Amino acid sequence: MTRPRHRVGEMAWNAWGDPGQARILSDSVRQLITQVLSVSAEAPAPVPESELSLAPSALPEAAHAALVTVVGPEHVLTDPESRIRHTGGKSTPDLLRRRAGDVSRAPDAVVRPATHQQVEELLAACAWHQVAVVPFGGGTSVVGGVEPLRGGFDSLVSLDLRRMDRLAGLDTESGTATLEAGLRTPEAEELLNPQGLTLGHFPQSFEYATIGGYAATRSSGQASAGYGRFDDMVTGLRVATPRGTLDLGRAPASAAGPDLRQLFLGSEGTFGVITEVTVRVRELPEERRDEAWSFPDFGSGIAAVRRLAQSGTLPTAMRVSDETETFVNAAVAGSPAPKGCLAVVGYEGTARQNGERRAAVDAVLREHGASPLGEETAQAWRRSRFSGPYLRDALLDTGVLTETLETAAAWSRLAPLREQVRGALTESLGRDGPDPVVFCHLSHAYPTGASLYFTVAADAGAEPEARWRAAKRKASEAIAASGATITHHHAVGIDHRPWMEAEIGPLGVEVLTAVKKTVDPVGVLNPGKLIPTLS
Repeated sequence: MTRPRHRVGEMAWNAWGDPGQARILSDSVRQLITQVLSVSAEAPAPVPESELSLAPSALPEAAHAALVTVVGPEHVLTDPESRIRHTGGKSTPDLLRRRAGDVSRAPDAVVRPATHQQVEELLAACAWHQVAVVPFGGGTSVVGGVEPLRGGFDSLVSLDLRRMDRLAGLDTESGTATLEAGLRTPEAEELLNPQGLTLGHFPQSFEYATIGGYAATRSSGQASAGYGRFDDMVTGLRVATPRGTLDLGRAPASAAGPDLRQLFLGSEGTFGVITEVTVRVRELPEERRDEAWSFPDFGSGIAAVRRLAQSGTLPTAMRVSDETETFVNAAVAGSPAPKGCLAVVGYEGTARQNGERRAAVDAVLREHGASPLGEETAQAWRRSRFSGPYLRDALLDTGVLTETLETAAAWSRLAPLREQVRGALTESLGRDGPDPVVFCHLSHAYPTGASLYFTVAADAGAEPEARWRAAKRKASEAIAASGATITHHHAVGIDHRPWMEAEIGPLGVEVLTAVKKTVDPVGVLNPGKLIPTLS
């Protein structure tokens, strides 16, 4: 087994990522934003960590002793710092609560296993002592997936998989790698790249999210058109449950009944804890090339992407911003906005492969009215593609409420879906003041449809969390009513749980409930997530 030499650091407790990378807005940008959104006041200063009030740990002595027996006393942490840093994910509501000093949901302990066997033993101990367990990878969830909800249990532990960071196996002949669940993506790439290999998975959470988290949430990355979604890459899983272990996936394809891997891909820690993932890996590309184009309007861009997807000629990465997003991103960057709608196109492969694919893609883009832009525009996108969450933190400081949501639908429903979601957000957030700024881009495409990713910015007002909750509810209702999926890659967590019955039907909810009762009969695994209560 091989471990990475360079470890990714921990994120700030009340903001995204590395505090040293915090975004500072220029005075001109701040002034422009506050004027456009009629911001009433800057946000209150965040409560310092030293002033937080944390309830004593409620973990019973017998349960604490049982956990210590499994992993040792140094890996059962009840100190305030550890508990605070496991108090949920990184959605805007998460950060608003923490900035206000609310850490009332902090876990009673943070437990750090190092092996699959330890995870299995910890789950059995927690089930016996009736202690809720929230699996914790990178803590990047933006839908409440790692929120410490107790679900009726008196105590809760956060199961931090950070020590499970090994490359457990590499089959270069078959093109697969077995990775432990706690590896963060840069660490996985460090282990694979010297072998001439890559995952090719680059979501915005790339720097902090983990291999296990990707599998548990059906993650999709910015280069998924070329490499596939993460669940497409998975060939095998090892899962620990309170009742034992499941080793799933033994061949590239099988007719041996339903594929049980699919029960655990996207299960968000409610059925078991994914400890190892075997994934397809690819050769490192000989060449990476990014290009920027401008479409006359968003509809033209959508039509071009549909043509590429249905003809099998999509580039490795492609996204198209609507007119508002194109303008806003340029304004924040302090650069001139291109006319129409910005499209970023990426190619990875050999020079010959990229050349052939570029020729086919260029022809389609030009046919739909696109014009090439300067190379700097594309390079700027690559430099900033993981920095969006840092900008959100800077906007929160300015008194701007900003958040994202995403969905996917068939091509024929995409245009009305966009208008319905924009309308719902505008009506909700603009009810008591000026309209918010709502913008959108097409983020992922398939032969039958595509994903739309929305960003919202509005005056935070006196109760920003309540304002966003109401707006998100209206947008989710619009998504469900339109027949689109409630989430394309952010997962379900708490935020999307109320719409799961509409997504899969009451019988589907019963099926998930039956699986839960089989593998987790006491119900200690990640309570309150994914599976709704039937209406």
